Amino acid sequence: MQGMPRRLYGTALKLNHLMQKEKIWHPFNRVWHWVFALVVIGGWYTGQFMTFSTIAWHFYFGYAALILVGVRLVWGALMLTSKNSGGLYLPSFENLILYARSLKSREPSGTAGHNPLGTLSIILMLLLIGTQGLTGLFIESIDFFETAPLTHLISEAMQSKMNWWHHTVSALLPYIVGLHLLAVLFYLIWKKENLIMPMITGWKWVKRDNTDSHTQS
Repeated sequence: MQGMPRRLYGTALKLNHLMQKEKIWHPFNRVWHWVFALVVIGGWYTGQFMTFSTIAWHFYFGYAALILVGVRLVWGALMLTSKNSGGLYLPSFENLILYARSLKSREPSGTAGHNPLGTLSIILMLLLIGTQGLTGLFIESIDFFETAPLTHLISEAMQSKMNWWHHTVSALLPYIVGLHLLAVLFYLIWKKENLIMPMITGWKWVKRDNTDSHTQS
């Protein structure tokens, strides 16, 4: 560390003492994350710029999104009791407030897995994408002469409501994804914590008091 200013050198030593690099993300989580991102982007794009040649793909992306949401929820539930992988849980209000207060610090959070706000955002995103996929099973596209597989099970009035929810959630998705990306940039720039590489390699710098849980969901 020759040439490093004394202040930065001291900070580096402090962080090195408090943090250690660990294999946090299970391969399942990493593969699921990137596949889910591609499916959501594909579904949104084919929905916003729909043509007769892409409407079938829009349905396929919707089916894939529903399957991925279901698989993720099952995985999160199964991993709740696992010592090697945390599951999806609803963080308490107290934990959310405590973590929110820590955001003003410029030091890395060192959380082993998702922090409370991150967990809450994932649950919200799963609910939104799940709602988008489920409502898509019951709507009819008059412009493209296509009908979803379960449309015949409900009335026209209910189809209209499903259509409204489907398009409303679709309009919200860019904002939700944008907030997700802004959060990643916030951690990278303000907290000096790279959240992208751990989702690729599985390795993440975590606080030593978090090392009792090596793989998070």
